[in-house]
Amino acid sequence: MPFDLDLPRRLKARGWKVKIFEKERLESPHVTIYLKRGDRAWRVGLRDGVFIVPPGGGWNDIDRDVRELVEMNWDRLRMEWDRLYPINPISSREDDDAQDGGR
Repeated sequence: MPFDLDLPRRLKARGWKVKIFEKERLESPHVTIYLKRGDRAWRVGLRDGVFIVPPGGGWNDIDRDVRELVEMNWDRLRMEWDRLYPINPISSREDDDAQDGGR
């Protein structure tokens, strides 16, 4: 079952969703920010906060209120990824990086 971050009604009415989808267990941990109007989607890595899709993307394309909600719920999003995908937890890569000296 996917995880949807609860957004205020006004953001939902404008077409925004923040979601961790199903069947993404083999992908790098990420959250998808979706805008129905214009059918646009951004994927943000939950390990490093870097935009995966579009490559080089940024917060300037996303509503400020959506960004603030994602930032405020960052730890929860990471926890939900780990709950949904225990075989690909966020911490496993961070632990590997620490052991490899961040390489």
